[in-house]
Amino acid sequence: MDTKVLSSGIKYTNLPASYVRPESERPRLWEVSTCENVPVIDLGCQDRDRIIQEVGDACKNYGFFQVINHGVSLEAVEKMVGVAHEFFSLPVEEKLKLYSDDPSKTMRLSTSFNVNKEKVHNWRDYLRLHCYPLDEYVPEWPSNPPSFR
Repeated sequence: MDTKVLSSGIKYTNLPASYVRPESERPRLWEVSTCENVPVIDLGCQDRDRIIQEVGDACKNYGFFQVINHGVSLEAVEKMVGVAHEFFSLPVEEKLKLYSDDPSKTMRLSTSFNVNKEKVHNWRDYLRLHCYPLDEYVPEWPSNPPSFR
C-alpha cells in the first residue's frame, strides 16, 4: 500500500493483501447466535455496587453492553461525532503529521495496534487519545481541525 492510513481518499477496488486474514482466522458468523437482550447498564442508578456487578456480568457473559443515563448530552455526542468526521476528512498530509506505529505513544493516528508485529492488519484508521488527567493530555491532542480540542 502506498499510504499508511486508509482514510487517504484512495478508492480501493481490491483489498490489499496485508488486510486479508487466513480463512482459519476469520469469524464464523454462522456460529454466532443472535442477541435479543443486549445488557443495559443504568448509570443513573444510585446503587454503585449493583452497577459494578451489572458491568462485570455483562462483560463476562456478553462482552459488551449499552449505557443509559450517563449524563453526556445528545448535543455533546453530536459535536464529538462532527469533530471526528472533520478530523478524518482532513487531507492525508495533515493526518500523517500525527501518524505513528509506536504503540506506546499516548496520542497517535494509526491503522492497527502494532503495525510492525501484526501479520494481518485491521481495516480501519483510529486516533488514540489519552484523556485522564485531561489537563496533562489535551496539549498533545491535534490542533487541526481547530474545534478538536
